[in-house]
Amino acid sequence: MKMGNDTINKKFDDIDDKIDFMIEFCHELQKENKELVIKIKGLESELNVKNETEKQFSKQDVLIQSKIDGLLKKLNYFSNSASGEYPSSL
Repeated sequence: MKMGNDTINKKFDDIDDKIDFMIEFCHELQKENKELVIKIKGLESELNVKNETEKQFSKQDVLIQSKIDGLLKKLNYFSNSASGEYPSSL
Protein backbone atom coordinates (compact mmCIF):
# COMPACT_ATOMS: atom_id res chain seq x y z
CA MET A 1 0.00 0.00 0.00
CA LYS A 2 2.86 2.35 0.82
CA MET A 3 4.23 1.92 -2.70
CA GLY A 4 0.94 3.10 -4.15
CA ASN A 5 0.89 6.21 -1.97
CA ASP A 6 4.48 7.03 -2.89
CA THR A 7 3.64 6.70 -6.57
CA ILE A 8 0.58 8.93 -6.19
CA ASN A 9 2.59 11.51 -4.21
CA LYS A 10 5.31 11.49 -6.89
CA LYS A 11 2.72 12.02 -9.62
CA PHE A 12 1.20 14.93 -7.67
CA ASP A 13 4.67 16.41 -7.22
CA ASP A 14 5.33 16.05 -10.96
CA ILE A 15 2.00 17.71 -11.74
CA ASP A 16 2.76 20.49 -9.25
CA ASP A 17 6.18 21.08 -10.85
CA LYS A 18 4.64 21.20 -14.32
CA ILE A 19 1.96 23.65 -13.15
CA ASP A 20 4.64 25.87 -11.57
CA PHE A 21 6.59 25.78 -14.83
CA MET A 22 3.48 26.66 -16.84
CA ILE A 23 2.63 29.57 -14.51
CA GLU A 24 6.18 30.92 -14.78
CA PHE A 25 6.12 30.48 -18.55
CA CYS A 26 2.77 32.33 -18.77
CA HIS A 27 4.21 35.21 -16.73
CA GLU A 28 7.19 35.41 -19.07
CA LEU A 29 4.88 35.43 -22.10
CA GLN A 30 2.73 38.15 -20.54
CA LYS A 31 5.83 40.25 -19.87
CA GLU A 32 7.05 39.73 -23.44
CA ASN A 33 3.57 40.57 -24.76
CA LYS A 34 3.53 43.86 -22.82
CA GLU A 35 6.96 44.75 -24.22
CA LEU A 36 5.78 43.97 -27.75
CA VAL A 37 2.60 46.04 -27.31
CA ILE A 38 4.73 49.00 -26.17
CA LYS A 39 7.05 48.51 -29.13
CA ILE A 40 4.09 48.33 -31.54
CA LYS A 41 2.66 51.57 -30.13
CA GLY A 42 6.04 53.25 -30.58
CA LEU A 43 6.35 52.02 -34.16
CA GLU A 44 2.80 53.13 -34.95
CA SER A 45 3.61 56.56 -33.56
CA GLU A 46 6.76 56.77 -35.68
CA LEU A 47 4.77 55.68 -38.73
CA ASN A 48 2.18 58.39 -38.11
CA VAL A 49 4.92 61.02 -37.88
CA LYS A 50 6.47 59.75 -41.12
CA ASN A 51 3.07 59.76 -42.85
CA GLU A 52 2.46 63.36 -41.78
CA THR A 53 5.94 64.34 -42.96
CA GLU A 54 5.30 62.65 -46.30
CA LYS A 55 2.00 64.55 -46.65
CA GLN A 56 3.82 67.82 -46.00
CA PHE A 57 6.49 66.97 -48.59
CA SER A 58 3.76 66.08 -51.09
CA LYS A 59 2.05 69.42 -50.51
CA GLN A 60 5.37 71.23 -50.92
CA ASP A 61 6.09 69.25 -54.08
CA VAL A 62 2.73 70.23 -55.58
CA LEU A 63 3.33 73.88 -54.65
CA ILE A 64 6.84 73.86 -56.13
CA GLN A 65 5.62 72.16 -59.31
CA SER A 66 2.83 74.73 -59.62
CA LYS A 67 5.29 77.61 -59.23
CA ILE A 68 7.65 76.06 -61.79
CA ASP A 69 4.76 75.66 -64.25
CA GLY A 70 3.77 79.29 -63.70
CA LEU A 71 7.33 80.50 -64.28
CA LEU A 72 7.63 78.38 -67.43
CA LYS A 73 4.39 79.88 -68.77
CA LYS A 74 5.73 83.37 -68.10
CA LEU A 75 9.00 82.50 -69.85
CA ASN A 76 7.13 81.05 -72.83
CA TYR A 77 4.90 84.09 -73.02
CA PHE A 78 7.90 86.40 -72.75
CA SER A 79 9.90 84.51 -75.37
CA ASN A 80 6.91 84.36 -77.75
CA SER A 81 6.08 88.03 -77.36
CA ALA A 82 9.73 89.08 -77.50
CA SER A 83 10.40 87.08 -80.67
CA GLY A 84 7.48 88.81 -82.38
CA GLU A 85 8.85 92.27 -81.60
CA TYR A 86 12.42 91.74 -82.68
CA PRO A 87 13.37 90.36 -86.07
CA SER A 88 15.38 87.22 -85.94
CA SER A 89 18.97 87.44 -87.13
CA LEU A 90 19.00 83.81 -88.18
